[in-house]
Amino acid sequence: MLLPSVEKCLDELSGLLGQLTNETYAKPCPALSHASIGEHTRHILEMFQGLLNSYASGEVNYDNRRRDLLLQTDTACALSAIASVKMALGKPDRKITLRQVIDGEELSIESNYYRELLYNLEHCIHHQALIKVAVLQCDDVLLGEEFGVARSTIEYRKQCAQ
Repeated sequence: MLLPSVEKCLDELSGLLGQLTNETYAKPCPALSHASIGEHTRHILEMFQGLLNSYASGEVNYDNRRRDLLLQTDTACALSAIASVKMALGKPDRKITLRQVIDGEELSIESNYYRELLYNLEHCIHHQALIKVAVLQCDDVLLGEEFGVARSTIEYRKQCAQ
């Protein structure tokens, strides 16, 4: 169930990008501390790429991202990256070591591919919620009701509706 959920989330993002011009995509949004939809999208994609590119070594450090300006300014580039990420997701679970520096302290935490994939899904949803703030200022963009909403919230809402 994890992989289809990740793919659905990335499909939602693709659906949004297909509606945006590069100008709208790269435009700073005052409500997001002047970050753009593109910057949030780039961040999402580079986190997934970081996990996928680190799979073979078994060590991931999400701080070591490219911060590719083309990903945050060109919707076609971002859509291509989403397609590449989706094609690479279906890997078997394996041990992953997460490395990060927090307040000057180097951390090394044992994890696994599925746990990190789940982290990336939740991270993607979180950033989609932020992206929704910018999209609400666009008159001609349509988003599904579940865009940027946590899967647990969606399930809770379904239970409440019964």
